[in-house]
Amino acid sequence: MGTTDRQHIRWGFIGCGEVTEKKSGPAFSLIEGSRVVAVMSRNAERARSYAERHGIARWYADAQSLLNDTEVNTVYIATPPSSHATYAIMAMKSGKPVYVEKPLAANYEECLRINRVSQQTGVPCFVAYYRRRLPYFTRVGDIIRSGQIGKVVGVQVRFAVPPRDLDYNRRALPWRVQRDIAGGGYFYDLAPHQLDLLQQLFGPITRASGFCTNRAGLYDTEDTVSAAFQFADGLPGSGTWCFCAHDSARTDRIQIIGDRGSVRFSVFTYEPIELNTQEGCQTITIENPTHVQMPLIREVVEHLQGIGTCDLDSVSATAVNWVMDKILGKI
Repeated sequence: MGTTDRQHIRWGFIGCGEVTEKKSGPAFSLIEGSRVVAVMSRNAERARSYAERHGIARWYADAQSLLNDTEVNTVYIATPPSSHATYAIMAMKSGKPVYVEKPLAANYEECLRINRVSQQTGVPCFVAYYRRRLPYFTRVGDIIRSGQIGKVVGVQVRFAVPPRDLDYNRRALPWRVQRDIAGGGYFYDLAPHQLDLLQQLFGPITRASGFCTNRAGLYDTEDTVSAAFQFADGLPGSGTWCFCAHDSARTDRIQIIGDRGSVRFSVFTYEPIELNTQEGCQTITIENPTHVQMPLIREVVEHLQGIGTCDLDSVSATAVNWVMDKILGKI
Protein backbone atom coordinates (compact mmCIF):
# COMPACT_ATOMS: atom_id res chain seq x y z
CA MET A 1 0.00 0.00 0.00
CA GLY A 2 2.95 2.32 0.67
CA THR A 3 2.00 5.97 1.00
CA THR A 4 -1.04 5.94 -1.28
CA ASP A 5 -4.01 8.07 -0.24
CA ARG A 6 -6.10 6.14 2.29
CA GLN A 7 -8.68 7.97 4.36
CA HIS A 8 -9.20 5.18 6.87
CA ILE A 9 -6.13 3.92 8.73
CA ARG A 10 -7.08 0.66 10.44
CA TRP A 11 -4.46 -0.38 12.97
CA GLY A 12 -3.46 -3.78 14.20
CA PHE A 13 -1.35 -3.87 17.36
CA ILE A 14 1.39 -6.48 17.72
CA GLY A 15 1.97 -6.33 21.47
CA CYS A 16 -0.29 -4.76 24.07
CA GLY A 17 1.94 -4.05 27.05
CA GLU A 18 2.18 -1.10 29.42
CA VAL A 19 3.27 1.46 26.81
CA THR A 20 0.01 1.00 24.88
CA GLU A 21 -2.29 1.65 27.83
CA LYS A 22 -1.93 5.44 27.98
CA LYS A 23 1.15 6.73 26.17
CA SER A 24 0.10 5.50 22.74
CA GLY A 25 -2.89 3.14 22.52
CA PRO A 26 -5.85 5.51 23.04
CA ALA A 27 -4.40 8.09 20.65
CA PHE A 28 -4.81 5.84 17.61
CA SER A 29 -8.61 6.03 17.86
CA LEU A 30 -8.76 9.73 18.81
CA ILE A 31 -7.39 10.89 15.46
CA GLU A 32 -9.77 11.44 12.56
CA GLY A 33 -9.62 8.63 10.04
CA SER A 34 -7.76 6.30 12.41
CA ARG A 35 -8.99 3.42 14.55
CA VAL A 36 -7.73 0.19 16.09
CA VAL A 37 -9.42 -2.92 14.70
CA ALA A 38 -7.27 -5.78 16.03
CA VAL A 39 -4.66 -6.57 18.67
CA MET A 40 -2.23 -9.44 19.14
CA SER A 41 -0.26 -10.86 22.06
CA ARG A 42 1.42 -14.25 22.37
CA ASN A 43 -0.49 -14.41 25.66
CA ALA A 44 -4.02 -15.05 24.39
CA GLU A 45 -5.67 -14.00 27.65
CA ARG A 46 -3.80 -10.70 27.62
CA ALA A 47 -4.87 -10.03 24.02
CA ARG A 48 -8.51 -10.89 24.80
CA SER A 49 -8.55 -8.74 27.94
CA TYR A 50 -6.95 -5.79 26.17
CA ALA A 51 -9.40 -5.99 23.28
CA GLU A 52 -12.39 -6.11 25.62
CA ARG A 53 -11.17 -3.25 27.82
CA HIS A 54 -10.48 -0.99 24.85
CA GLY A 55 -13.42 -1.91 22.63
CA ILE A 56 -11.30 -3.54 19.91
CA ALA A 57 -13.20 -5.91 17.65
CA ARG A 58 -10.71 -8.76 17.21
CA TRP A 59 -7.73 -10.25 18.99
CA TYR A 60 -5.10 -12.81 18.03
CA ALA A 61 -2.39 -14.90 19.68
CA ASP A 62 0.04 -14.91 16.73
CA ALA A 63 1.32 -12.16 14.49
CA GLN A 64 0.68 -13.84 11.15
CA SER A 65 -3.03 -14.11 11.88
CA LEU A 66 -3.17 -10.39 12.58
CA LEU A 67 -1.25 -9.63 9.38
CA ASN A 68 -3.67 -11.85 7.42
CA ASP A 69 -6.61 -9.80 8.71
CA THR A 70 -7.77 -7.86 5.65
CA GLU A 71 -9.26 -5.12 7.85
CA VAL A 72 -5.80 -4.29 9.21
CA ASN A 73 -3.91 -2.01 6.82
CA THR A 74 -1.30 -0.54 9.20
CA VAL A 75 0.63 -2.15 12.08
CA TYR A 76 1.88 -0.84 15.42
CA ILE A 77 4.69 -2.95 16.91
CA ALA A 78 4.86 -2.61 20.70
CA THR A 79 6.92 -5.66 21.64
CA PRO A 80 10.41 -5.85 23.18
CA PRO A 81 13.21 -4.85 20.75
CA SER A 82 14.40 -8.39 19.95
CA SER A 83 11.26 -9.01 17.86
CA HIS A 84 10.97 -5.57 16.21
CA ALA A 85 12.91 -6.50 13.07
CA THR A 86 11.01 -9.76 12.54
CA TYR A 87 7.57 -8.23 12.92
CA ALA A 88 8.41 -5.06 10.99
CA ILE A 89 9.76 -7.06 8.05
CA MET A 90 6.74 -9.40 8.12
CA ALA A 91 4.38 -6.43 8.03
CA MET A 92 6.22 -4.57 5.26
CA LYS A 93 6.38 -7.71 3.13
CA SER A 94 2.61 -7.94 3.63
CA GLY A 95 2.32 -4.43 2.22
CA LYS A 96 1.37 -2.89 5.54
CA PRO A 97 3.17 0.21 6.86
CA VAL A 98 4.52 -0.04 10.41
CA TYR A 99 4.98 2.19 13.42
CA VAL A 100 7.59 0.64 15.73
CA GLU A 101 8.33 1.35 19.37
CA LYS A 102 11.83 2.58 20.17
CA PRO A 103 14.57 1.58 19.87
CA LEU A 104 14.01 0.50 16.29
CA ALA A 105 15.72 -2.85 16.94
CA ALA A 106 17.98 -4.69 19.37
CA ASN A 107 21.11 -3.71 17.45
CA TYR A 108 22.38 -1.62 14.56
CA GLU A 109 22.56 -4.53 12.09
CA GLU A 110 18.86 -5.31 12.55
CA CYS A 111 18.06 -1.66 11.85
CA LEU A 112 19.86 -1.95 8.53
CA ARG A 113 17.76 -5.04 7.67
CA ILE A 114 14.56 -3.10 8.35
CA ASN A 115 15.76 -0.23 6.17
CA ARG A 116 16.61 -2.55 3.29
CA VAL A 117 13.17 -4.17 3.32
CA SER A 118 11.43 -0.80 3.55
CA GLN A 119 13.40 0.39 0.53
CA GLN A 120 12.81 -2.81 -1.44
CA THR A 121 9.07 -2.94 -0.76
CA GLY A 122 8.38 0.78 -0.80
CA VAL A 123 6.44 0.34 2.44
CA PRO A 124 7.25 2.95 5.13
CA CYS A 125 8.43 2.18 8.63
CA PHE A 126 8.02 4.88 11.30
CA VAL A 127 9.56 4.86 14.77
CA ALA A 128 8.05 6.08 18.06
CA TYR A 129 10.57 8.76 19.02
CA TYR A 130 7.56 10.82 20.03
CA ARG A 131 9.51 13.29 22.14
CA ARG A 132 10.62 15.00 18.94
CA ARG A 133 7.03 16.27 18.57
CA LEU A 134 6.17 17.14 22.20
CA PRO A 135 5.65 20.86 23.01
CA TYR A 136 8.18 20.62 25.87
CA PHE A 137 11.06 19.67 23.58
CA THR A 138 9.88 21.88 20.75
CA ARG A 139 10.33 24.80 23.16
CA VAL A 140 13.88 23.66 23.98
CA GLY A 141 14.67 23.63 20.26
CA ASP A 142 13.18 27.10 19.83
CA ILE A 143 15.38 28.46 22.65
CA ILE A 144 18.54 27.03 21.07
CA ARG A 145 17.69 28.23 17.57
CA SER A 146 16.75 31.71 18.84
CA GLY A 147 20.36 32.34 19.84
CA GLN A 148 19.47 33.17 23.45
CA ILE A 149 22.35 31.02 24.72
CA GLY A 150 24.65 31.96 21.85
CA LYS A 151 26.77 29.44 20.03
CA VAL A 152 26.44 25.96 21.51
CA VAL A 153 29.81 24.73 22.73
CA GLY A 154 28.96 21.64 24.77
CA VAL A 155 26.32 19.05 25.59
CA GLN A 156 26.05 17.11 28.87
CA VAL A 157 23.68 14.25 29.71
CA ARG A 158 23.26 13.18 33.34
CA PHE A 159 20.91 10.40 34.37
CA ALA A 160 20.76 8.42 37.63
CA VAL A 161 18.01 6.38 39.27
CA PRO A 162 17.84 3.72 41.99
CA PRO A 163 17.25 0.07 41.11
CA ARG A 164 13.63 -0.95 40.59
CA ASP A 165 12.06 -3.46 42.97
CA LEU A 166 12.01 -6.17 40.29
CA ASP A 167 15.76 -5.76 39.74
CA TYR A 168 16.33 -7.63 43.01
CA ASN A 169 14.46 -10.74 41.84
CA ARG A 170 17.04 -12.86 40.04
CA ARG A 171 14.40 -15.47 39.19
CA ALA A 172 12.14 -13.05 37.33
CA LEU A 173 14.19 -10.11 36.11
CA PRO A 174 12.51 -7.48 33.90
CA TRP A 175 12.96 -8.07 30.17
CA ARG A 176 14.58 -4.63 29.95
CA VAL A 177 17.74 -5.98 31.62
CA GLN A 178 17.91 -9.15 29.52
CA ARG A 179 20.31 -8.54 26.63
CA ASP A 180 18.81 -11.15 24.31
CA ILE A 181 15.40 -9.46 24.58
CA ALA A 182 16.22 -5.77 25.04
CA GLY A 183 19.56 -5.46 23.25
CA GLY A 184 21.21 -4.30 26.47
CA GLY A 185 20.16 -3.09 29.91
CA TYR A 186 18.25 0.01 30.97
CA PHE A 187 20.69 2.11 28.96
CA TYR A 188 19.37 0.53 25.76
CA ASP A 189 15.81 1.23 26.91
CA LEU A 190 16.10 4.85 28.10
CA ALA A 191 19.11 6.46 26.40
CA PRO A 192 17.50 6.20 22.92
CA HIS A 193 15.13 9.07 23.72
CA GLN A 194 17.99 11.29 24.91
CA LEU A 195 20.28 10.48 22.00
CA ASP A 196 17.50 10.89 19.45
CA LEU A 197 16.59 14.32 20.80
CA LEU A 198 20.20 15.47 20.70
CA GLN A 199 20.62 14.36 17.10
CA GLN A 200 17.37 16.11 16.23
CA LEU A 201 18.78 19.31 17.71
CA PHE A 202 22.39 19.14 16.51
CA GLY A 203 22.58 16.68 13.64
CA PRO A 204 24.18 13.23 13.50
CA ILE A 205 26.66 11.95 16.06
CA THR A 206 29.61 10.69 14.02
CA ARG A 207 31.98 9.57 16.80
CA ALA A 208 31.11 7.80 20.04
CA SER A 209 32.80 5.64 22.64
CA GLY A 210 32.14 4.63 26.18
CA PHE A 211 32.83 2.58 29.27
CA CYS A 212 30.15 0.33 30.69
CA THR A 213 30.16 -1.80 33.79
CA ASN A 214 27.95 -3.57 36.28
CA ARG A 215 28.45 -2.11 39.76
CA ALA A 216 25.52 -3.51 41.73
CA GLY A 217 25.54 -7.10 40.45
CA LEU A 218 21.74 -7.33 40.33
CA TYR A 219 21.69 -8.59 36.74
CA ASP A 220 24.19 -9.33 33.98
CA THR A 221 23.79 -6.30 31.73
CA GLU A 222 25.45 -2.93 32.33
CA ASP A 223 24.03 -0.71 35.09
CA THR A 224 26.52 2.17 34.75
CA VAL A 225 27.66 3.84 31.52
CA SER A 226 29.94 6.78 30.74
CA ALA A 227 30.25 8.06 27.19
CA ALA A 228 31.84 10.69 25.00
CA PHE A 229 30.50 11.62 21.59
CA GLN A 230 30.90 14.21 18.86
CA PHE A 231 28.49 15.63 16.30
CA ALA A 232 29.32 16.09 12.62
CA ASP A 233 30.12 19.78 13.07
CA GLY A 234 32.62 19.03 15.86
CA LEU A 235 30.33 19.82 18.83
CA PRO A 236 31.44 17.60 21.75
CA GLY A 237 29.12 15.86 24.20
CA SER A 238 29.33 13.57 27.19
CA GLY A 239 26.95 11.47 29.22
CA THR A 240 26.68 9.36 32.34
CA TRP A 241 23.92 6.89 33.11
CA CYS A 242 23.55 5.02 36.41
CA PHE A 243 20.70 2.63 37.17
CA CYS A 244 21.87 1.58 40.64
CA ALA A 245 22.23 4.96 42.37
CA HIS A 246 20.99 5.98 45.80
CA ASP A 247 17.71 7.85 45.67
CA SER A 248 19.47 11.04 46.80
CA ALA A 249 21.46 11.00 43.54
CA ARG A 250 18.39 10.76 41.30
CA THR A 251 19.02 12.92 38.21
CA ASP A 252 17.34 13.44 34.86
CA ARG A 253 19.08 16.29 33.09
CA ILE A 254 20.47 17.45 29.78
CA GLN A 255 22.40 20.71 29.79
CA ILE A 256 23.14 22.58 26.58
CA ILE A 257 26.01 25.01 27.15
CA GLY A 258 26.38 28.08 24.97
CA ASP A 259 28.86 30.96 24.94
CA ARG A 260 26.12 33.33 26.15
CA GLY A 261 24.14 31.07 28.47
CA SER A 262 22.76 27.58 28.95
CA VAL A 263 19.49 25.67 28.92
CA ARG A 264 18.77 22.69 31.16
CA PHE A 265 15.84 20.29 30.84
CA SER A 266 14.71 16.79 31.77
CA VAL A 267 13.75 14.05 29.36
CA PHE A 268 11.49 11.79 31.42
CA THR A 269 10.09 13.95 34.23
CA TYR A 270 9.39 17.14 32.24
CA GLU A 271 10.60 19.42 35.02
CA PRO A 272 10.46 23.14 34.20
CA ILE A 273 13.03 24.15 31.58
CA GLU A 274 15.80 26.31 33.06
CA LEU A 275 17.19 29.06 30.84
CA ASN A 276 20.26 30.86 32.18
CA THR A 277 21.61 33.97 30.44
CA GLN A 278 23.20 37.24 31.52
CA GLU A 279 19.66 38.51 32.13
CA GLY A 280 19.25 35.87 34.87
CA CYS A 281 17.54 32.52 35.34
CA GLN A 282 14.15 31.83 33.83
CA THR A 283 12.02 28.72 34.42
CA ILE A 284 9.55 27.65 31.75
CA THR A 285 6.73 25.17 32.36
CA ILE A 286 5.30 23.41 29.32
CA GLU A 287 2.32 21.04 29.38
CA ASN A 288 2.37 17.92 27.22
CA PRO A 289 -0.74 16.12 25.90
CA THR A 290 -2.34 13.38 28.02
CA HIS A 291 -1.38 10.72 25.47
CA VAL A 292 2.20 11.73 24.78
CA GLN A 293 2.53 9.88 21.49
CA MET A 294 -0.52 11.57 19.99
CA PRO A 295 1.27 14.38 18.05
CA LEU A 296 3.56 11.89 16.32
CA ILE A 297 0.81 9.33 15.68
CA ARG A 298 -1.31 12.08 14.10
CA GLU A 299 1.63 12.94 11.85
CA VAL A 300 2.02 9.29 10.82
CA VAL A 301 -1.70 8.95 10.10
CA GLU A 302 -1.75 12.12 7.98
CA HIS A 303 1.32 10.89 6.09
CA LEU A 304 -0.44 7.62 5.26
CA GLN A 305 -3.58 9.51 4.28
CA GLY A 306 -1.55 11.56 1.84
CA ILE A 307 -2.28 14.88 3.53
CA GLY A 308 1.00 15.39 5.37
CA THR A 309 4.58 14.20 5.74
CA CYS A 310 6.34 12.35 8.55
CA ASP A 311 10.12 12.12 8.32
CA LEU A 312 10.60 10.11 11.52
CA ASP A 313 11.25 6.89 9.65
CA SER A 314 13.48 3.89 10.26
CA VAL A 315 16.43 5.49 8.49
CA SER A 316 16.37 8.53 10.78
CA ALA A 317 16.06 6.26 13.83
CA THR A 318 18.94 3.95 12.92
CA ALA A 319 21.55 6.50 13.98
CA VAL A 320 20.49 6.06 17.61
CA ASN A 321 21.25 2.34 17.56
CA TRP A 322 24.63 3.01 15.94
CA VAL A 323 25.57 5.43 18.71
CA MET A 324 24.42 3.09 21.49
CA ASP A 325 26.23 0.13 19.98
CA LYS A 326 29.42 2.20 19.71
CA ILE A 327 29.15 3.30 23.34
CA LEU A 328 28.56 -0.27 24.52
CA GLY A 329 31.36 -1.65 22.35
CA LYS A 330 28.98 -3.80 20.30
CA ILE A 331 30.43 -2.49 17.02
